[in-house]
Amino acid sequence: MTTQTTEPTLPRYGEASLDALATSILASLGVPDEPNPLQFAPVDRICLLLVDGLGWELLRAHPAAAPFLSELAMNASPLTVGFPATTATSLGSLGTGRPPGQHGLLGYQVAVPYPGEVPRKLLNALKWDADVDARQWQPQVTIFERASAAGVRPIRIAPGKLDGTGLSTAAMRGGQYLAAGTAGALVSRAAAALAASAPAFALVYYGDLDATGHVLGSLSDAWRYQLAHVDKLAEQLASALPRGTVLHVTGDHGMVDVSEADRIDVDALPELRDGVALLGGEARARHLYCVPGAVGDVIAAWRKVLGEVAWVVGRDQAIAEGWFGPVDDRFLARIGDVIVAPCGPTAVIASKAEPRESAMVGLHGSLTHSDQLVPLLTITVG
Repeated sequence: MTTQTTEPTLPRYGEASLDALATSILASLGVPDEPNPLQFAPVDRICLLLVDGLGWELLRAHPAAAPFLSELAMNASPLTVGFPATTATSLGSLGTGRPPGQHGLLGYQVAVPYPGEVPRKLLNALKWDADVDARQWQPQVTIFERASAAGVRPIRIAPGKLDGTGLSTAAMRGGQYLAAGTAGALVSRAAAALAASAPAFALVYYGDLDATGHVLGSLSDAWRYQLAHVDKLAEQLASALPRGTVLHVTGDHGMVDVSEADRIDVDALPELRDGVALLGGEARARHLYCVPGAVGDVIAAWRKVLGEVAWVVGRDQAIAEGWFGPVDDRFLARIGDVIVAPCGPTAVIASKAEPRESAMVGLHGSLTHSDQLVPLLTITVG
């Protein structure tokens, strides 16, 4: 169970966060002008296994279910993922080597700004919107494009349904995409692709752990059994990859199980809707887009209702404290006028507006250790 914390776990952008991992990988492969804050040694082949929902605290709590990964974790340290601690934002940070404020993928649901107008539409980053150009929404050059320009072969290996999506195009365009719908296919395709050329970088994505946690909870037996599959996947990759390949294993966020008693339903509390034009984000990382002149009243109302179970701050305060890293002016309007991040095992749901999301057991997004910390586990295949 997540414990209540008084101070947010601020992301360590550029030092020990997902953006730093991305640039350090490029630097170790010889891509010029890339910072290497994690001090990775030079290498010809790298495989990054990205396990959706693999939190550091969850992994450390289940050594019996994941003996291979747990042994690697004994001499490892965690990374922070960035805010919000959610897949779209984390993929943006990994895919560009930049913090969220620089790549603009600032949450699960963020406002599509209209100059001079109150925001009236949300972009769901996982479902996307045909009217939003993914390349313009996220204009930074990706690590795959930078690798390719430097003569490093970039490869992405993931289920075929993710190829060509708006989020995929925005965050990770530029690499060769190899579709793999099972764990066995992920291993075989990664091994074959990396054996075929060097220097090369392969990102392998596995999403079933996160899906299990959302539906059944990260404290469930089902999640623990799924973690065992992740452990076997990582062990098989370490056995199958070409000799000398460096395998890194990380996650895009942690997860928190939230009980019914700890869910605050915006749709059942009219005072939380007053002055809010759009309710964005997700249950553990809310963007509130306010009607003109209502920001102060919205902050006061939300602080009164939520009390000490969440950090409720204005946009300027969140930016000044470094929640998003340095923010490009082009992306300012995508950030809520008010940001709400639970500091314990609490969720701000919207049962009518978001019935599917509101029914989830395992959630993520905030600035607690449980949301923010993910492992960075490394092994050189020998």
